[in-house]
Amino acid sequence: MRRSDYPLFGSLLRSLSPRVFLALLLVMVAVAWTLSHTHSLRAQEPAPAEGAAESPPVEEESQLEFYYKALGLKYVVAFLAISFTFVALVVMNFLSFRRENIVPIALVEGFEAHLNGKRYQEAYELAKHDESFLGHVLSAGLAKLSAGYEEAIEAMQEVAEDENMRMDHRLSYVAMIGTVAPMVGLLGTVDGMVASFQVIAKSTTQPKPSELAQGISMALITTLVGLYIAIPAIAFFGFFRNRMARMALEVGILSEGLMSRFKTGMAGAAAAKKA
Repeated sequence: MRRSDYPLFGSLLRSLSPRVFLALLLVMVAVAWTLSHTHSLRAQEPAPAEGAAESPPVEEESQLEFYYKALGLKYVVAFLAISFTFVALVVMNFLSFRRENIVPIALVEGFEAHLNGKRYQEAYELAKHDESFLGHVLSAGLAKLSAGYEEAIEAMQEVAEDENMRMDHRLSYVAMIGTVAPMVGLLGTVDGMVASFQVIAKSTTQPKPSELAQGISMALITTLVGLYIAIPAIAFFGFFRNRMARMALEVGILSEGLMSRFKTGMAGAAAAKKA
């Protein structure tokens, strides 16, 4: 689906600023993530012996509460910001790398039909008003065709390189998430171990395990959450990079194939002019 095919939908997307779209997406992800972690972890205790005093009931603690206490407020905010940004980038790249936004079949068929009918102005208008990767490349080539076939191919290559750079820049942020997330986890690991050693250093007697648990749990959970975010980010980056390379190659082959008919025609016209 292209925005040009649905004018109302396209105008709605243009009216929404990127910040508003990102804010709405983050709210939806936050609600889904919170609902998925509401199940409780109940402590398993042996039944009290006959005649023994019953122990006080253990308070329920959900997994979300455990993670929040282990991470602390600063790491909760950091990881939520990283994870929400990662989800937003994945959605944006999925939408950008759809075939309809790179190589729309309707554009290829319509452009070729106009060329077969020698309706070159209509072919140019069709490519110019199409917002896909291929549309930008074809419109650039037709715009420079009056200067020569080689100049048209060069203009198409320049536009293709610019589109590739734009998509690569957006995709590089996914790779950055895969690098930053484990580094934040490593920072939390060092921070938690330092906190535990501070307890040992300040204690005049042997510290209780419960006093060391906060720092150790911070060290472990921050590493775990960082890897939870980094592993999917690296996987998505590889998937998107391969898809982008394949689509860019397809655009180059199709665009040069559609424009190749002008090479023969212009070469014949030049030969006739010399004769």
